[in-house]
Amino acid sequence: MTPSEQIDQLIAGLTDWRGKTLAGVRKAILEVDGEIIEEWKWMGSPVWSRDGMIAVGNAHKDKVKLTFSHGASLPDPGKLFNAGLEGKVWRAIDLFEGDELDERALKELVRAAIDFNQAKEKKKAPAGARAKK
Repeated sequence: MTPSEQIDQLIAGLTDWRGKTLAGVRKAILEVDGEIIEEWKWMGSPVWSRDGMIAVGNAHKDKVKLTFSHGASLPDPGKLFNAGLEGKVWRAIDLFEGDELDERALKELVRAAIDFNQAKEKKKAPAGARAKK
C-alpha cells in the first residue's frame, strides 16, 4: 500500500469531524505544489514533504494536529500556529471541532516551509553545485 493509500484509509476510518478536517488540510497542502510528496511515518502519521519535511498530521481524540517541522523559522502572518509556541524548532496548529481552517493562510505556511527547505538544501550543496543552478 502506498503512503497516499494509507492516508486515504486513515481519513476514511475517521468518520467524525476529524476525518473531514484532516482531508481538508491534506487537500490544501497538496494544492500548494505538485511536487509535494506524501509519506507514512512513525507507524501511522501522514507526512508531507518537498525538499525536506513540511508537516506531520495527526488525529487525536479531541483535535487534529498539524505540526510544521521548522515552524519556528516560518513567518505566520495568519497567526495559525497555536501550539508548541515555546519550541525552538517546530510549531503546530491544533484544530478542534467547529474550527474553521483558513486555507489561504495554511497555503502560505506550506509555501514558506518549502522555501525554507529549499534554502536549507542550497546551503548544504557544494559550491560548484550551487553555481550550476
